Amino acid sequence: MFLINGLEQNFLPANDRAVQFGDGCFTTARILNGNIHFMPQHLTRLKRACEALFIPFTQWSALETEMRQLAEHQTTGVLKVIISRGAGGRGYSGATCQAPARIVSISPYPAHYAQWREEGITLALSPVRLGRNPLLAGIKHLNRLEQVMIRRYLEQTDADEALVLDSEGWVTECCAANIFWRQGRDVFTPRVDQAGVNGIMRQFCLDRLAASEYRVIEVNAMAQALHAADEVVVCNALMPLIPVRQWDDKHWSSREMYHYLAPLCEHPISS
Repeated sequence: MFLINGLEQNFLPANDRAVQFGDGCFTTARILNGNIHFMPQHLTRLKRACEALFIPFTQWSALETEMRQLAEHQTTGVLKVIISRGAGGRGYSGATCQAPARIVSISPYPAHYAQWREEGITLALSPVRLGRNPLLAGIKHLNRLEQVMIRRYLEQTDADEALVLDSEGWVTECCAANIFWRQGRDVFTPRVDQAGVNGIMRQFCLDRLAASEYRVIEVNAMAQALHAADEVVVCNALMPLIPVRQWDDKHWSSREMYHYLAPLCEHPISS
């Protein structure tokens, strides 16, 4: 089901800038028993993205109402929100676009996440690297061609997720998740100030780890750093946390950090 600017429909104008240029942002939230996990954080993410992209979106109350309306009768599901700059002219300039479009949709919750949580997943190193751009780093904007290509190559392997580097060779994220690895009491996660998405679950895990006995460090690290790890997990707002059992010739069986974080991610204080 889709709501576009509050109306149940499936069509967007061909001159909408989301279609023409990928000019917009989005977020994807987990629905559980009619509630949207991390609702305030998803709205904050959209607001920050709109500010960074200079999208003059103001319909926040209407958007929140529509999000809750679609979620309230769903036991489980995925809610996606897209904000486009709206319809405009042929060129790159968005100066005439003063009516941003909002799109809210729901879809089934991925059934395989339960198996991933139980068994863990495997990673494959992606040949596709992320471009570094501090102006767009961290934002979940609509320009996802890098992820489309990463997924295309991933689907040619037997792995479940991709280990993604940036153009300088630093570990940045996975195709659709952030990544953490533990070495003793130290927990590492890639910096996302030059490339990658600063995910809601990433932020949540950073906060929880900072308040724990673990020492969390945001780093620039090469892929080989994972060979020294005692444990690796990936996360996003839907999964929400998944253990990694193998990458390359390295296998992990420890779930120490996973068992600490997973209950907190499943039942967040703020949702």
